[in-house]
Amino acid sequence: MPQILVQDLAKTFRVAERERGALGAVRGLLRRRQRTVEALKGVSFGLEQGELLGFIGPNGAGKSTTIKILSGILTPDGGRVEVDGLVPWKDRQRHVGRIGVVFGQRTQLWWDLPVIDGFDLLAAIYRVEPAAYRERRDELVALLRLEHLLHQPVRQLSLGQRMRAEIASALLHAPSILFLDEPTIGLDAPAKLAVRGFVKRLNREHGVTVLLTTHDMHDIEALAERVIVIGHGRVLADSPFEELRANVLAERRLFVDFEGEAPELVIPGVAVRARAGRSVELAFDPATVPAPALIARIAAEHPVQDIHIEEPAIEEVIARFYEQHGAGEL
Repeated sequence: MPQILVQDLAKTFRVAERERGALGAVRGLLRRRQRTVEALKGVSFGLEQGELLGFIGPNGAGKSTTIKILSGILTPDGGRVEVDGLVPWKDRQRHVGRIGVVFGQRTQLWWDLPVIDGFDLLAAIYRVEPAAYRERRDELVALLRLEHLLHQPVRQLSLGQRMRAEIASALLHAPSILFLDEPTIGLDAPAKLAVRGFVKRLNREHGVTVLLTTHDMHDIEALAERVIVIGHGRVLADSPFEELRANVLAERRLFVDFEGEAPELVIPGVAVRARAGRSVELAFDPATVPAPALIARIAAEHPVQDIHIEEPAIEEVIARFYEQHGAGEL
């Protein structure tokens, strides 16, 4: 049985609506209009111990709702969920002792307390044995480079510093499962690299199961071997990342720098994406136009200074997938 099992998960919300203008506001006071939003419509998947799953989709697709149900914060309207044999919202006290959760736009540390005091409080809440806590804390502080931040109030930290502290706080009780909801939102490039490197090490070396939701497709490309794409409350795809890329957008890009002005290239099965000065960008499907033959033909007919092949950017792949399934935009 998978470590995380989700079957036919359903969740709806009632949201208030109001007519525009002052008259609409008055009517809203007298009689509030509401509509039902189906956040999840039969979502099913499994996650084995030690997997790192990328869970992606446009805004409003149901990603955060799923994470909150798996964490025990929300109760679904229907379906089955088991995490390490526990039902999250029924066995919440036992369940939260086994998981770590990081929400990119929320904090579990105390805003006005130094980071180290927040760590101490969480260790007491989770009843972590003091010697084990100190060992775990010191390891996390070293790995996430938090030494110089421990005695600063959380409110004085930059976003990148706070996110590193949040990840450490979620791991103080040594959970076997980590839920990350937008952990790199708003971070600069060095902070993102630090968080990605730590999550990868945590998963690869310590076997922690990770479920990652993010709009940053570079996070997915760097970390996840398997991805689930969700849209309109339903699972649209569940496959290895490279398989998703191959199925959605198989074409490759050939970038050529010529010694002189870029020539007009007319090659069957090859499209010119961009042409400027001495450079040209070509798109082709390697299944119909082999890359070695294409390169050899161009080099034989024109003086070439440099040439290289790239896969389409991951953002382009996911955008194409959403377009194909009518799932909206990132």
